[in-house]
Amino acid sequence: MQPGDDVFIGAPRRPSLRIDTMTSPQLLMIEDDARLAQMVGEYLTQSGFGFHHVGDGQGGLARMAEQAPDLVILDLMLPDIDGLEVCRRIRALPGPAARVPVLMLTAKGDPMDRIIGLELGADDYLPKPFEPRELLARIRAILRRRGDDAAPAATAPALRFGSLEIDRDARTVTVGGRVAELTSYQFDLLVALAERAGRVLTRDQIMEAVRGRELEAFDRSIDVHMGRIRAAIEADAKAPKRILTVRGVGYVFAKQQD
Repeated sequence: MQPGDDVFIGAPRRPSLRIDTMTSPQLLMIEDDARLAQMVGEYLTQSGFGFHHVGDGQGGLARMAEQAPDLVILDLMLPDIDGLEVCRRIRALPGPAARVPVLMLTAKGDPMDRIIGLELGADDYLPKPFEPRELLARIRAILRRRGDDAAPAATAPALRFGSLEIDRDARTVTVGGRVAELTSYQFDLLVALAERAGRVLTRDQIMEAVRGRELEAFDRSIDVHMGRIRAAIEADAKAPKRILTVRGVGYVFAKQQD
C-alpha cells in the first residue's frame, strides 16, 4: 500500500496471534475491493476474530444461507446488487440469519444512503476512508450490545406493558403473542426506553443508555430506528401509543398500554 492511499489507514502492525476459530466471533465481509478486504481481514484476525470474505452480494447471501456469522460487514457499492438490497434480503432470511448484525460501509457521502440503510435494518454505518481502530470499536460495540462477548448476566424479569412483552434474556419482543422483528440495536433502544417508562428522554440520554454508542454522532439515526421500532410494535406506527414523541425534546415510553 502506498503512503498516499487513504481507503484504509492507520492499521498498526501487531504480532501474529493464534486464534481459536471455534470460539472467536465470526465475521463475514461482503466487499468487492479484494485489497481492502485482505487488509481488514488481517487486522481483525489479529484482533481475535474469525474472518471470511465474499466479493459480491449474491455470494454473500449464499454464504449467509449456509452458515450465519456473528456479524456482517457490508459494502454499499457491490458489482451485482447494491448493499442496501443485500441488507434487505438478509433481514428477510429465515431463522437466526435474519437477526445477524449488519455494519454497512460506503464511500458515498449522501446522508440519505445512511438513513435508508438504517431503515432497512443495518445496525451501524461507517463511511470510507476509515480508521481500522474505529471499525474494530464499532464491531465490538455491536457484539457487546448483542451479548456475544459478555459474561452471562443474572436473569432479568420480562418487561410487560399490556400486550407488549420484552424478554431481556431471550432478547425477544412479542405483541399479543406475535414476534416483533428488531435489530440488535433497536432491541436495546426499546429496552432503554421501557426500563425508564414514563420519563421523557432526550436523544443524547437514549444513546448514553445504550452501551457502546459513544462513536455515534448522527442524531437522525435515533429517529430512523424509532420509526422502525414503532412499525414493529405499534398497531398504527403513524399514531403511536407506546413510544411517544415529545416535540423539541425526545421520546417517552408510555407506562399504561393496551
